[in-house]
Amino acid sequence: MTTLICGSLAFDNIMVFQDRFRNHILPEQIHILNVAFLVPEMRREFGGCAGNIAYNLMLLGGAPQIMATVGDDAAPYLARLDQLGLSREHVRQVPGSFTAQAFITTDLDDNQITAFHPGAMSFSHLNKVDRSQASLGIVAPDGREGMMQHARDFAAAGISFIFDPGQGLPMFSGDELLDFIGLADYACFNDYEAKLLCDRTGRSLEQLAGDLRALIVTRGGEGSEIYTDGQRHDIPCVEADAVVDPTGCGDAYRAGLLYGIANGVDWLTTGRLAAVMGAIKIAHRGGQNHQPGREEIAARFRRAFGYAPW
Repeated sequence: MTTLICGSLAFDNIMVFQDRFRNHILPEQIHILNVAFLVPEMRREFGGCAGNIAYNLMLLGGAPQIMATVGDDAAPYLARLDQLGLSREHVRQVPGSFTAQAFITTDLDDNQITAFHPGAMSFSHLNKVDRSQASLGIVAPDGREGMMQHARDFAAAGISFIFDPGQGLPMFSGDELLDFIGLADYACFNDYEAKLLCDRTGRSLEQLAGDLRALIVTRGGEGSEIYTDGQRHDIPCVEADAVVDPTGCGDAYRAGLLYGIANGVDWLTTGRLAAVMGAIKIAHRGGQNHQPGREEIAARFRRAFGYAPW
């Protein structure tokens, strides 16, 4: 089953400040803040929710198709997609723009200062979803207008999809979020986003789940919950070999969800597979540097839960 992943492709520029921000930011002078941090260590990672989800779904043996917008500087990312064998048929290059990118500076206390430039992501609505493109989809964080457009497109085409607003959720009002829920078949949030969703819509998770085939809430180290058919499945967190970098863990989890849905796997196994993918990812830096094969993923699943996912 081809899965269309609507979301961002982005560069993550990660820098490390070999000191502490608090030693250089004077609280009494915050109104005239003017600081510069020397960052001799820097790396650039391939990221963006669509890129990360597609990469993990590929590792599982799924059939991802990325729908995203990129800028004039996208050549390295496009070359990577070609190298991985990921189609860029639905990746649109927007002239005169930069590819979306984050500039993240971390200090020795693991505090972060991040600047995010959406760039070509703001033109994501130029891409259209139609019936011929996929049998399953996901609306992941992207440009506001694009997320709304793609949700309507999926619904009009009769394609089941996951609504996964992520860090984009604050862009939408309560009524708009209810519209998304009404169009989607599934929805996924982390615990903070789920609380914000309930506050903005005035509805409980159980009430919102009643309008969906399944509603999934991730809770970091506390595992996740899947609300479906009036029941709640509690999915435990899978212990990681090492906790190195949480960047992209949620995207790895969502790839597990998409694989389970596409292959008709029961929800308990689907949630567990998603948890395994998150545990594998967190032991590696960046969102796309882990390289387990299907058998390694199955072995990791078997070690955690005592049976194989396939």
